[in-house]
Amino acid sequence: MIEYIDVHKAFDVPVLSGVDLTIQTRETLSIVGPSGTGKSVLLKHIIGLIRPDIGTVEVDGKLVGRLKREDLAELRSKIGYVFQNGALFDSDNVYENIRLGLSDEKQYNDEEFAKARVAECLRLVNLVPETQEKFPAQLSGGMRKRVGIARAIAGKPKYLLYDEPTSGLDPVNSDIIDNLVKRLADELGVTSIMVTHDVRGAFRVADRLALLTGGKIVQHGTPKDFLASDNPQVKEFLERDFDNATFAA
Repeated sequence: MIEYIDVHKAFDVPVLSGVDLTIQTRETLSIVGPSGTGKSVLLKHIIGLIRPDIGTVEVDGKLVGRLKREDLAELRSKIGYVFQNGALFDSDNVYENIRLGLSDEKQYNDEEFAKARVAECLRLVNLVPETQEKFPAQLSGGMRKRVGIARAIAGKPKYLLYDEPTSGLDPVNSDIIDNLVKRLADELGVTSIMVTHDVRGAFRVADRLALLTGGKIVQHGTPKDFLASDNPQVKEFLERDFDNATFAA
């Protein structure tokens, strides 16, 4: 379980102003909200890349901001992070990029294990085995996103964090990534948190959504809860981003 308790964070100006949110084990949560509201900042608190000015972030009962270096490394080994731009290393082929996801040094150095694990991760993200020989520059945008996901799951994490996984993709590839996020959550039994600007995708993928605006979570609940909400901030956000009737069924 992941829990934010009264989390505040400022970078010259306030970004998070008292966030309270709980993510249950094995659920898929989408964090949505206007651009620049701190959605990615919220995500990075989970792995200790950013620490709160006030408040706490707990993962499995551990206070992330207070963990020593070794303990933080152990926590990060249980978390797969999918970066917005894929963050692939251009000088390495796909095999080496995915292999970097093996946080266990023995597994990383065991060539037979690494080969088998890379092949399995490529299968899980629906890429053919020959993809491992290619370099990032030879891949389409959608394929690079999937390689980034393959790297994130290589270490068999308990948690998967997605930072704008469909950013920059056309609708067809966005649907492919959304379906992949949903299938991996079911097949791997992981807890997934997806920060996204694509509200339509969030509704398709998530068990629950959380709307971050004004530095706070102003609504969280199921897609049906959002559609039925009388909160004016929720209504304004939904009306701006899609036609509610699309999801009424």
